[in-house]
Amino acid sequence: MLNVEEIRKDFPILSREINGKRLIYFDNAATTQKPVQVINRIMEFYMKNHANIHRGIHTLSQEASQLYEEARETIAKMINADPREIVFTKNTTEAINIIAYTWALRKLKSGDEIITSLMEHHSNITPWITLSQLIGVKVKFIGVNADGKLKMEDIPKLINKRTKLITITHASNVLGTINDVKGIVKIAHENGIPVAVDAAQSAPHIPINVKNMDCEFLAFSGHKMLGPSGTGVLYIKSEILKEIEPTVSGGGTIKNVKWIPEMGTCKIDWGEGPEKLEAGTPNIAGVIGLGEAAKYLMKIGLEEVEKHERMLVEETMKGLMEIGDVKIYGPKNPNERVGIVAFNINGLNPHQTALILDQYGIAVRSGFHCAEPIHQIIGAEEGSVRASYYIYNTKPEVEEMLNVIREIVEMKRDGEVR
Repeated sequence: MLNVEEIRKDFPILSREINGKRLIYFDNAATTQKPVQVINRIMEFYMKNHANIHRGIHTLSQEASQLYEEARETIAKMINADPREIVFTKNTTEAINIIAYTWALRKLKSGDEIITSLMEHHSNITPWITLSQLIGVKVKFIGVNADGKLKMEDIPKLINKRTKLITITHASNVLGTINDVKGIVKIAHENGIPVAVDAAQSAPHIPINVKNMDCEFLAFSGHKMLGPSGTGVLYIKSEILKEIEPTVSGGGTIKNVKWIPEMGTCKIDWGEGPEKLEAGTPNIAGVIGLGEAAKYLMKIGLEEVEKHERMLVEETMKGLMEIGDVKIYGPKNPNERVGIVAFNINGLNPHQTALILDQYGIAVRSGFHCAEPIHQIIGAEEGSVRASYYIYNTKPEVEEMLNVIREIVEMKRDGEVR
């Protein structure tokens, strides 16, 4: 069981007041707050070790390089990967775009097909639609049931000989639904199809083992797991990484660039590991901070994170149902979700609800959460209110939000909010 009160001491921002109220931060699916351990580690790097990496033989460069590669090892340990299968990116969005334009653009041709779902964040839809416009591939969509679960029965029907990739979210950023990714990988591999997993909403919240999952690609963001903005991770299975040539090239991506006078050009030998997809000087301090964030989470234990969030989800859903006049979206069973609850107060625009909650110092997300198609399916045409939890959130905070929602519902019934 998490010692939440001790954990909260590591997050200075949680002592802030908003509109005269102690901050209650329930927008963790958008980005999480940062513990002092991560903040201090970044400061320490800039004060003691700052230099460019993989370039110099002087002491500072060697220290910086070692810290950067130690972060790679830490992230690999967190998801049970080989460190040489870990590519650092800016975020999940960039990671998915690397799959699209570094692997798929060269591997696929007109008439080939990609399967994704209607549950996806826009970042796992728009690159594939753009790719279809560029080279004529076809994008197909797995449907979603009214209860917010994938229509798994759609998948075998959508697969044919031209299917070259299935790309799927591990957990919905709107509904919190945890998808049976392992089952999807099994179906895909039976048909010789690789799988890419968007783990932006799962990697920070539940244990992940890529060897057990057996996917070819997996992407997640640092800023959603206590790490700095501008950091992300792309896992690529080693046999696929060996075949990939970079689309964005330059410093760090190559082994050799040799001038061939008789040919009048340069011959390029690409790097062999993840560095060939990390062009230029990366966010060194950010990656080191991300490594510290991963250590923090592993020390707590992602199994404990998962249990804590499910308790908060259960309390939220139970409370909202007792209030009534509220529509809750997604699976009814809290055990089928990460720490996300999307809802609407009947008759109110989600932004109205969020603005009133903000007056009480409660930060939630409102709108489409970069996932319009799923909102169309669940009948939330104006979007939804999303409360999303993390390790520093508490049951009393949930109760405070429920009390405010109860007030809003009563004010709506009295005609004070419309």
